[in-house]
Amino acid sequence: MARSPIRHRIAQLEARKKTLQARLSKQERSEDTRRKILLGALVLDRLQRSDDAEFAKRLTEWLRRELPGFLTRQGDKTLFPEFIVSLAETPSAPE
Repeated sequence: MARSPIRHRIAQLEARKKTLQARLSKQERSEDTRRKILLGALVLDRLQRSDDAEFAKRLTEWLRRELPGFLTRQGDKTLFPEFIVSLAETPSAPE
């Protein structure tokens, strides 16, 4: 009858492992979110307060190229009107 307590103990350990893995995943997601926020804050700060006008210009141009393809939700795009140029505002190519 010793097998039942061992199986019970294994089940407890597996449940504990699952709980710890969930906690680790939550912590990793939280750290990832914090990194993204801090990096975004740095970029916005450099755009607003950069002493290097050429750097700020190049960064703005890069964001205008990259953000439209990176952002997929319209609600996200509306957060960055200075970087997302709508098709209506884009001059049409000569035919």
